[in-house]
Amino acid sequence: MSELPTPAPSEESKGFSEELVESARKLFAGPVTFLKSAPALKFLPDPIVPEVAVAGRSNVGKSSLLNAMTNRNGLARTSNTPGRTQELNFFDVGTPLTLRLVDMPGYGFAKAPKDMVKQWRFLVNDFLRGRQALKRALVLIDSRHGIKEVDREILEMLDRAAVSYRIVLTKADKVKATELAAVIERTEAEARKRAAAHPEILATSSEGGMGIPELRAAVLEAIG
Repeated sequence: MSELPTPAPSEESKGFSEELVESARKLFAGPVTFLKSAPALKFLPDPIVPEVAVAGRSNVGKSSLLNAMTNRNGLARTSNTPGRTQELNFFDVGTPLTLRLVDMPGYGFAKAPKDMVKQWRFLVNDFLRGRQALKRALVLIDSRHGIKEVDREILEMLDRAAVSYRIVLTKADKVKATELAAVIERTEAEARKRAAAHPEILATSSEGGMGIPELRAAVLEAIG
């Protein structure tokens, strides 16, 4: 499996210490392996280590960001038909096992059948409410569009389930700096209104590596 180049931490590290950023880099440079897919709660792995879930619209670039975060090209599959995956995918991180990433099924795909949408809602809602090992969720938002109504459904589910979450902007390299700053400001304003949201927003780019070291640090911080 080929690896991606690791970008250096940015000067603005969003409050993360150099030690935490470096520890996170080392963790994700080590073994990261697919464990299993769970189409229903009865298939979940035993909750033996802390878990961090990743959620986002079907076309938000979730697979690309997971690949960038784990420094691998093919860990999470990208699909030409977003919205197909309706399972919780678990990835083991570290040796000894340190944490698990949970790739949640994408939401908001307009062409998804109603029964698939219903299945997604039940699976995700039950997982969020009942998973004690889940320490934080990362909710991915496309920098070009900001938070949409379809995103607010998952934010409200997380608020109701009292699951701490951090909003992560994707594709930050696709917008101008002034536009990105405006999206960050609007997103932070909405995050401040939500009970379970982390107040700071991370802006990332899977292609350029922007914000990836800080994202890894945020994951490690969440399980600390």
